[in-house]
Amino acid sequence: MDWIENINWEQLLLNSGLIVLKLIATLIVFYIARAIGKRFIRNSFSKAQVKKKMSAGRTKTLQSLTISAFSYVLFFVTLVVILGIFDINATGLIAGAGVVGLAIGFGAQGLVSDIVTGFFLLLEKQVDVGDYITAAGYDGVVEEVGLRTMHIRSFDGTLNYVPNREVISLSNHSRGNMQALVDISIPYSDNIDEAVGVLQTVCDEIKEKNPKIMEGPDVLGVQTFGSAEITLRVIAKTESMEQWAVERDLRKAIKEALDAKQEDPEKTYAEVPQEE
Repeated sequence: MDWIENINWEQLLLNSGLIVLKLIATLIVFYIARAIGKRFIRNSFSKAQVKKKMSAGRTKTLQSLTISAFSYVLFFVTLVVILGIFDINATGLIAGAGVVGLAIGFGAQGLVSDIVTGFFLLLEKQVDVGDYITAAGYDGVVEEVGLRTMHIRSFDGTLNYVPNREVISLSNHSRGNMQALVDISIPYSDNIDEAVGVLQTVCDEIKEKNPKIMEGPDVLGVQTFGSAEITLRVIAKTESMEQWAVERDLRKAIKEALDAKQEDPEKTYAEVPQEE
């Protein structure tokens, strides 16, 4: 028990206190640097968006990626500093890891694949924040594209974290105009030409009121034959992400027109627009 008596408790407590203070100071600097860095990046991209006339989606994508890269670099720098506080040589620790380092290397293959895939997704401008896409089995709107993962918000509100390496194929529904499609069923007893005329009149009225419709709407004609009804199809080209709103407007207007025709004793339409 003599070694316990020989311990300089005053010096030990002093050293421990210094270590704790250094840790606290390092963490404070880390959080301050992260907050300042994120604000600087956001301000820089806001100015770049105005000067270079970048799209909002592209700006948010590059901003998110830059913040992600900055956070990773800052984290590793802070980790090295913390190891130095405990007199641990980070370089020597990594170099002397041996088998553990090899195992980490194999485990990092997925990380490297995530980064490389994410890099090419951005380089080729396949996706931007705010785009409606289908990727890795998920449909939704892209909220973030990072170094490792892509965040896709499904329409039911679920936020899906998709590793970039799982994006083997990607369908971007937000590039160019989209198509609104509505099918309407009428009974066999109705006059098809008259029904088409009524629907086209409705479509023309919707076109005049809705500037988000780029082309059409037009009644294509008979789409399918059912057991008791004939299906007519209406299509229109709309601005990106506006196709669903246009479809709802078309269904509402067509339903009102069909109801009005029901009151005409010379002509009735028993069927109303069907939801897809």
